[in-house]
Amino acid sequence: MQPLNEPPAGAAFFDVDNTLMRGASLFYLARGLHTRRFFSTREILTAGWQQLRFRVVGSEDPDHMQRVREQALAFIAGWPVAELLELGAEIFDEGLATKVWPGTAALAQRHLDHGEPVWLVTAAPVEIAQLIADRLGLTGALGTVAESVDGLYTGRLVGDLMHGSAKADAVRALAEEKGLDLSRCSAYSDSANDVPMLSLVGTPYAINPDRRLRKHARARGWRIRDFRRARRAARAGLVAAALAGAIGGAAAAAAALKRGSVRRTGGRSRPDRRTTSRG
Repeated sequence: MQPLNEPPAGAAFFDVDNTLMRGASLFYLARGLHTRRFFSTREILTAGWQQLRFRVVGSEDPDHMQRVREQALAFIAGWPVAELLELGAEIFDEGLATKVWPGTAALAQRHLDHGEPVWLVTAAPVEIAQLIADRLGLTGALGTVAESVDGLYTGRLVGDLMHGSAKADAVRALAEEKGLDLSRCSAYSDSANDVPMLSLVGTPYAINPDRRLRKHARARGWRIRDFRRARRAARAGLVAAALAGAIGGAAAAAAALKRGSVRRTGGRSRPDRRTTSRG
């Protein structure tokens, strides 16, 4: 609660993928797991290609979103929470930090320097989002929450994907909890999917915006920051990020293929995540 003699505070809310960092955070997690032989190159590319339409075309029909959700949940079902956190920290330290856009990081630091909390708001698992926030010295993170029981992921969600209007709902709820004045807050995103969140705050920013968000931002006089170096590089980056996100979002299918392959052929010796845990 705010002291009675002080006005409600402001804060800043940052999307992660393509806004705070190049590409998709889930892709980097999937790539790190691939290097640890959790699944093969063929499996991860095959699964990733199935999700490419979602990232490039921007399709958000309910059936497709349901498949994305099911695949993401299947990816972590049965895993010890502590193990995913440990692997996530390793993978971040191996190179994820180098993917952060310096310009966006500077914007976040500016808010911190002015005493304003900075929250990440992302569809990525909240554990990964919080890890990124901790590594960058940010206040906290709002992300997709996967249910866990006795330290193991169940394959079910708590709530829904932190995506689209769900981000706006989460920001609104946090503002009420923390006594924030949304008219004094800022929000940053690359995607037109986040217009609901951007529209909540007094100062919205389009960061490395996709075509629809750029058009929307220009029409409404929103601030635009593009940290990509050249238009040609920008277009290439959008496609690469789309494929990256697709692969990350489809890691579930690869994991399922992997589990089936191990059982059928006695292939790579991935331990059964439903029964093992690190002490």
